[in-house]
Amino acid sequence: MTHEDYMREALFLAREAAAQGEIPVGCVIADAEGRIIARGANTRERERSALGHAELAAIDEACRSLSDWRLSGCTLYVTLEPCPMCTGAIINARIPTVVFGAREENFGSCGSVIDLFSERYGHKPAVYGGVLGDECAALMKEFFERLRK
Repeated sequence: MTHEDYMREALFLAREAAAQGEIPVGCVIADAEGRIIARGANTRERERSALGHAELAAIDEACRSLSDWRLSGCTLYVTLEPCPMCTGAIINARIPTVVFGAREENFGSCGSVIDLFSERYGHKPAVYGGVLGDECAALMKEFFERLRK
């Protein structure tokens, strides 16, 4: 599978989140063999929790799947550039590769507001932004336009 194929899986989860009234963010994590081992979508509204981010749900599921807090060899795919909380979780889980779709101009911590991965933490993942970025951004825009009506 390609980065675009995995991002399409994340977009599917983002659309499901939007249908439930959640901000449309989806995330999948693939292991070193390319198998999707975890999925996550935003649940902040449903769970009434600031921790209900797609990345955190997927990281938690991946850790359980591998029975390890270290997600070495995994790749995280998410439709929106991770925030500071999620970049911290990525660093702590030692995820070596992060692929995101749309930039997040207000909270994005992979270069839009700050690049936390370039700071002096002990782990620096490879980051690829803009994968299906237009499609990911359009989904966000449509969601917020509908919300404002």
